[in-house]
Amino acid sequence: MKTIKKVLLILAAITLLSAVGCWLFVHISGNSTATSTLSQEDMSEENENSLGEQEAEVSLSAPTAEPVPTPTPKPTPTPFPEYDITLMAVGDNLMHMGVVYTGRQEDGSWNYDFLFEGISDFLDIADIKVVNQETILGGNERGFSGYPYFNSPTEVGDAIVAAGFNVVLQASNHSADQDVDGLIYCAEFWDKHPEVIMTGIHADTSKAGDIPLLTIDDITFAILNYTYGPNMEILPEALEGHLELLCNYNPDTNHMDFTTLNPQVLTDIERAGELADIVIVFPHWGTEYVTEPSGYQETFALQMTEAGADLIIGTHPHVVQPVEWITAENGNRALCYYSLGNYVSTQKDGISMLEAMAWVTFHVDENGVSITETNTGVLPLVCHYTSGPVRIENIYLLENYTESQAASHGIRSYGGVNLTLEDLNTWSRDILGDRILTCKEVLTPAP
Repeated sequence: MKTIKKVLLILAAITLLSAVGCWLFVHISGNSTATSTLSQEDMSEENENSLGEQEAEVSLSAPTAEPVPTPTPKPTPTPFPEYDITLMAVGDNLMHMGVVYTGRQEDGSWNYDFLFEGISDFLDIADIKVVNQETILGGNERGFSGYPYFNSPTEVGDAIVAAGFNVVLQASNHSADQDVDGLIYCAEFWDKHPEVIMTGIHADTSKAGDIPLLTIDDITFAILNYTYGPNMEILPEALEGHLELLCNYNPDTNHMDFTTLNPQVLTDIERAGELADIVIVFPHWGTEYVTEPSGYQETFALQMTEAGADLIIGTHPHVVQPVEWITAENGNRALCYYSLGNYVSTQKDGISMLEAMAWVTFHVDENGVSITETNTGVLPLVCHYTSGPVRIENIYLLENYTESQAASHGIRSYGGVNLTLEDLNTWSRDILGDRILTCKEVLTPAP
């Protein structure tokens, strides 16, 4: 029993102590919360007062300078890379038999590399190099022939390629001298040389009206070539589509109209203007041995300029004709070389020995491409041959030609012409005037 009483007393004491402890905890916690709440309010008030004082202090003190941002430098614009593109063109590569036989080698083969040695310096630096191949390369198996129905060795074409020409004009009044078969043979010959643009004739009639394009340094040139006709007043039906015609013809009778421009030419020029930056037309036109352009040449040139031609370079008259700017009513302008004359021949007219090499400089800048007056004009040439037998010696720059060379020219005995250096210089000045360039101006242009 005592033990039980002790246990009960102990339990009662523990219960009392627990009750007192709980009371104390609640009382102390309440006071602490109140104190804590008061302290937070007081602190918040003090903080606001403190911040206000700080703001006042800041507003009364000297303003702090904010760092000025360093401007990002604007990149310097890269200047447009201006540059020039040059074109050279020579006239009729007229393969008379004296020229053909000059190329015969001792072993019986044929080589015509010599034809272009006199202008090799210009071929080396020009970008666009053009030759008018007056006579057809109709196939060696046909045999070679001269005037009036030419057939020239295909080795002439090999020499053109080897010299570096990249444009060959084949539309001439002699294109059909070996009939359609000869024309097709010639066109297929050039098809084997994709490095050369041949224009003016087609082996495949479906290509008639195509626009040949040549791109140099991102500038595209359209190269168009037409002949007034094939030495016939009535166009053979078999030729239609194979030969690019400058003059119109009656579709019912095929009669040629040599005084009216073929509407297809204007259509081609307009289409070429959509495809190319520069449109160049090479017409085979004019009156033989006349140094002034005919009325129809002037009319055709104006029509082609209005349609969008930028440059016109003519062949066929066998003599040099003037160079002039043409302005159409719509404001279009074109530089027109009415005739370059021959390049090589053994003709018997003294004035036919004077020739012109066209030199055209195109300037490219941020505004596009245009023909410049600087280093644009003609370099007069002289075709020199010997007689007994008649053979080509060389093509010379007129400025380098001498009186003694003129005195030894084969035309004196072969053609009965007393050719002089004074004659050549007079013709050159009278016809070409201030368009004449010197070798130095072209080969060493000013920087």
